[in-house]
Amino acid sequence: MNYVKLYGHFIKNSIMAQMEFKANFIISICTEIAFVFAKSLYIIVLFTAGLNINGLSPEQMLMFIGSYTLITGIMDSVYYPNIAAIPEYVHMAQLDMYLTKPVNSLFMVSFRKFDLGLGIPNYIAGIIMIAVSWIKCGVAFSFRNGAGYLFFTLTGCILTYPLLLIPVLLSFWTIKSNALMDGIWALWDFNNMPMTIYNRIVRMIGIFIVPIFILTNFAPMFVFGLLPRSFAIFSVAAIPIFFALALFIWHRALKHYSSASC
Repeated sequence: MNYVKLYGHFIKNSIMAQMEFKANFIISICTEIAFVFAKSLYIIVLFTAGLNINGLSPEQMLMFIGSYTLITGIMDSVYYPNIAAIPEYVHMAQLDMYLTKPVNSLFMVSFRKFDLGLGIPNYIAGIIMIAVSWIKCGVAFSFRNGAGYLFFTLTGCILTYPLLLIPVLLSFWTIKSNALMDGIWALWDFNNMPMTIYNRIVRMIGIFIVPIFILTNFAPMFVFGLLPRSFAIFSVAAIPIFFALALFIWHRALKHYSSASC
């Protein structure tokens, strides 16, 4: 509970800081609106063409895109401002400040910042897309469907953290980190469209080796009755597996880290 309270203070302080510079806050929202508009071009193409892709109608694909947009908002608000800063902490020896705090150092570097401006447009657009798709597809809004969608969305949000963190931790051993960040965003954009558009080999890699497809695909797949039980089980098992891997790499990285006093 102490960490929950501390995270609440982090969010409060971040929002207060953003409100002090309202122009930057508005610019962040406008920039993200532009990205959301660019993503909506996929939707326009889908509905204009009116084609089914591997059994998915445009209305169904809208829920996949909406799920991707919603979780992108969470990633932009919660994870991106912090994880993108880790290479700078390492290379500029700023990590010392967090290692000396009486709080878990990984928690400090992972959740100290919160960017509301980057998330708002994605939250709104994602929820609208999901709701429209749900209605257009005629899927019953039952407790099972609603709870299942929320569960696999939460699973995706949690798993997003170690999948973003692991590549960034390589900055402890490298000098240039731009390629690492570019690689992360390239992988993230694989979820722009449903994973069914890729061949079987790519899907298996994106589920069981680098489980990027679990993040945004499984929730709508559950709603449409397309999620195999083995995939659902692995999505839950993947969380402790990749968290353990991230923690292992983090502790190894700290042993490799040279502080400013060295």
